[in-house]
Amino acid sequence: MCKKKKSRGDPWWHLWKCSRCEKGRGEETRQKLLESAFDEIHKVGFQAASLSKILKNTGITKGALYHHFDNKLELGYAVLDEVIATFFNEVWLEPLKKTDDPITTLQDILTLSGDSMTEEDARLGCPLHNLSQEMSPLDEGFQQRTVAIYDSWRRELEAAVERAKLVGNIIEDADGRRLAILFVATLDGCMGLAKSTQSLDMLMECGRGLTEHLEMFRPKT
Repeated sequence: MCKKKKSRGDPWWHLWKCSRCEKGRGEETRQKLLESAFDEIHKVGFQAASLSKILKNTGITKGALYHHFDNKLELGYAVLDEVIATFFNEVWLEPLKKTDDPITTLQDILTLSGDSMTEEDARLGCPLHNLSQEMSPLDEGFQQRTVAIYDSWRRELEAAVERAKLVGNIIEDADGRRLAILFVATLDGCMGLAKSTQSLDMLMECGRGLTEHLEMFRPKT
């Protein structure tokens, strides 16, 4: 199994780069382009992202770029579909699909994320949040893709809450839909606030507050 050890200075979002391992040459070229495009978009946004910088950082030719992607917009869509959506699926959706104790699962993910977050993460913000704020008013393709990720996240959490209620791991009167919307919106806001303030401490405090709030939904023993 391929594992990429992440140094303390690497942004949390770079964990997904392990997916590049053991690919054929064509797929490796495509993956390198996606990695470079992800980095560039994360740093400056989609509209300001430079194809020249993306190519320079990979050493890949313009011809190879256009072999895999017809234009910049298609490359941006691929970053959302194959990088950001995959990250959210692995970190959030898959654990939620397997649990009937979502309070503990969410708290565990928040703790793991907090332990891995860096100043760079706070400075650059959440890639999904950034693209949804920048591009949703401008491009329907981006808007549909960002909404699909948020909706999948919310639906899996809502389903996990309903399973938890059946086995007594969440209070009976908890509304799964509202809890899911509140959690996703709050965490998204935490990342946005951290970016606005350029403060990792702000992100950590917001995460701790969210972790504590989740305890309200755990049945008293």
